[in-house]
Amino acid sequence: MNTTAEATPKELGYYFPAEWHPHDATWLSWPHKEASWPDKIHTIYPYYAQFVKELAKGERVCINVADDTMKAAATNHLEAAGTDMGKVAFYNHPTNDAWCRDHGPAFLINPAAAIKKVIVDWGYNAWGGKYPPFDLDDVIPTKIGAHYNIPVFYPGIVMEGGSVEFNGNGTILTSTACLLNENRNPHLGQEQIETYLYNYYGAEQVLWVEEGIVGDDTDGHIDDTIRFVNEDTVLAVVEEDKNDENYLLLQQNLTQLKAMRLLNGKQLNIIELPMPEAVIWEDQRLPASYANFYIANQAVIVPTFRSNYDDKALRTIELAFPDRKVVGIDSTEIIWGLGSFHCLSQQEPTV
Repeated sequence: MNTTAEATPKELGYYFPAEWHPHDATWLSWPHKEASWPDKIHTIYPYYAQFVKELAKGERVCINVADDTMKAAATNHLEAAGTDMGKVAFYNHPTNDAWCRDHGPAFLINPAAAIKKVIVDWGYNAWGGKYPPFDLDDVIPTKIGAHYNIPVFYPGIVMEGGSVEFNGNGTILTSTACLLNENRNPHLGQEQIETYLYNYYGAEQVLWVEEGIVGDDTDGHIDDTIRFVNEDTVLAVVEEDKNDENYLLLQQNLTQLKAMRLLNGKQLNIIELPMPEAVIWEDQRLPASYANFYIANQAVIVPTFRSNYDDKALRTIELAFPDRKVVGIDSTEIIWGLGSFHCLSQQEPTV
């Protein structure tokens, strides 16, 4: 039921719900690309399996794998972690890499429609062509749409799930550093990109900050800097060390956030979230950020970094999510791949 219908999802009443909206499932792509974790991919599996174990306590976990060999290896890791395998389903959808937030399906819902859930398949070019090949990743949303036999919409431009943040009430947060980067859609200006976001995410407003964090190879994904926790509240990372190279970047974002107004005219409630101390591996600054948490049905799963700020970050996030358990999982090995739990996952909402 793939579609290239002239009507956009917004015109048909579909919208992308906030991450705290109830999930049917979380989608993942099993990590297998050695080049994403040079000399270290074997070290990530215990922590990745712990992530899946926590997800499975509250929802189905759907995992893209290349073949039965990868499925068997994944099963071994997940069983060793004590995962409820009755909640895990594998799909023979080969991928190039593990970052399902960016190559996975964007699920939109319309509770009043005959077909209540659809998928948007944005173009995907591995963050501006940095890591070819990416042809397998680019078709993952369409394969999942075929599995569910639901419509798939094709905007025809590059967009990544980690570059956009939603309050579930018409507002998207994003960064100029990423969405206006000439390596994505050089033929489009800011207003044109906003029109695509309105039409294909069912939004009414796009709010822009400028910067991402140092070491982020995505050119500034918002899911490392600012996250909605409800319709009018954000967690925004700040760097406490004035000598750190992230300090001024994040202060600039904070200044821009304070000037923003939502559709109802309200200012954002801003909760400051600390950054960990710099995480460096082989002389490379890694994009370690507590903002790369994932909001699951029963938990908020937060990357930790063996940092003196871990406890403060977890307490801050606990206060922001009183209805969910906050679970910290060591992401020190995983972040060598330049992403963490939010980058690795994509929610499928309930409708």
